[in-house]
Amino acid sequence: MGEITVSAEHIGHLLHDPASAHGAPYMQAYADLAQTHRGRPVAEIVPLLRTAADRALLGFTGTDLLEQAQAISTGARYELRVRVAG
Repeated sequence: MGEITVSAEHIGHLLHDPASAHGAPYMQAYADLAQTHRGRPVAEIVPLLRTAADRALLGFTGTDLLEQAQAISTGARYELRVRVAG
């Protein structure tokens, strides 16, 4: 399980916010990768997650991205705790 703190003004970068002009939210990118990259090597998935995180301006650590890539690769469930900072 991972954890991230996101400012209230940037929550749309993580989750879908129809009012936001921001590109694809991170969770949508994660879900897309989970559908298309199951069984693929973790080393192939991590850079894709890093690109999505960077585009969404989210500060995931390398360890966070590795855990997420492992979950995608194996098809395991991944839980992310989100803290919203005022």
